[in-house]
Amino acid sequence: MSPLGTSDDGAVPDDRAAPEDVVAHLDERLGVLARRSHTSTARLAARIHPDLDASAYPLVLHIAQTPGVRPSEVADHFSIGRGTASRQITRLVELGLVHRATDPDDCRGQVLSLTDAGRASLRAARERRRAWFHEVLGDWDEDDLQTFARLIDRFVESVDRP
Repeated sequence: MSPLGTSDDGAVPDDRAAPEDVVAHLDERLGVLARRSHTSTARLAARIHPDLDASAYPLVLHIAQTPGVRPSEVADHFSIGRGTASRQITRLVELGLVHRATDPDDCRGQVLSLTDAGRASLRAARERRRAWFHEVLGDWDEDDLQTFARLIDRFVESVDRP
């Protein structure tokens, strides 16, 4: 019997687990998921560029999603110091993944975007990751996938709530 009150065959008995047992189980499983996610992110970063540090992968994603972003906005978005952001951005530029340009609205500032190589590498890495998701979730039915997606969205919204 799992902490969720299901038997090994997935059947749910009438005497479901106490809510605190379910929360403890979720805490443990989310910890496992977070550790595996970190490993997966490191692999994904290496697919983008062999010298890309896993900690810089979210910066690449953010720059891809918000082309023209300023380095200070990157620092603010990730709640990191501007010096740390600057060092990571410099490394992304050195790897040929990010391009820095003068801000057309303020010649004292810079804006960031992915290079063609950065976009192509990110696209290939994401396609490979999505293929992996299709493989992992391949035997899930559509209702289960929709429920899972809805519950993850709800969880993220709860976490993001002030």
